[in-house]
Amino acid sequence: MNNSVGNTARLIGAGLRALLVLTIVCGVIYPLAVTGVAQAPFSGKANGSEIKSGGSVVGSELIGQRYDLPLKKGEETAATDLKWFQPRPSNGLGSNSVNTQYKLILSGATNRSGDNADLIKWVTDAKAAVIKDNSVKGNKVKPSDVPADAVTSSGSGLDPDISPEYAKLQVHRVAEKSNLSVAEVDKLVDENTDGRILGFMGEPTVNVLKLNIALKALIEK
Repeated sequence: MNNSVGNTARLIGAGLRALLVLTIVCGVIYPLAVTGVAQAPFSGKANGSEIKSGGSVVGSELIGQRYDLPLKKGEETAATDLKWFQPRPSNGLGSNSVNTQYKLILSGATNRSGDNADLIKWVTDAKAAVIKDNSVKGNKVKPSDVPADAVTSSGSGLDPDISPEYAKLQVHRVAEKSNLSVAEVDKLVDENTDGRILGFMGEPTVNVLKLNIALKALIEK
């Protein structure tokens, strides 16, 4: 009987010691080590790839934002602020201006089968809006000028990037609304275009938030 009680006590003691050691190793030492390794060479990515403007965090390189006018009384959907470069279409991006926070409602893609009636209507309506918004005096946008990313969302619905083609399509409108020259805005797009990863992977992209921050700085210059 005494041996049984003693063996049980030793087993409980061993289990508690193992629990304590594993808690310290796995719950304290390992997380601190991983955090330290991540913060040393990759602090920006470890902290959410934050983008700052004017000393404040205004977003992330990884999550897109919308650029809309303030919601007016009676409106359910805010109008697009045409002064800024616009991202890909998405029901998942909350409204915001270039320098304020936004609220994520939900995310999702516009991927449907090619003959889906809803998809055809979405793309047709989106293309008409892109043509209307970006056709300014001296620059008429043709349907063939509109790239796919201008009328469809990405798989996540939260893509922060657009193609250089879509950015270039918006140059004349942004220049007119911002009282800048087309050459100035076009140069801004070139300066904020990221090439293919390692020169051959993926496609060139333009981060819309970074581009709009650069645009804001140019306007205020």
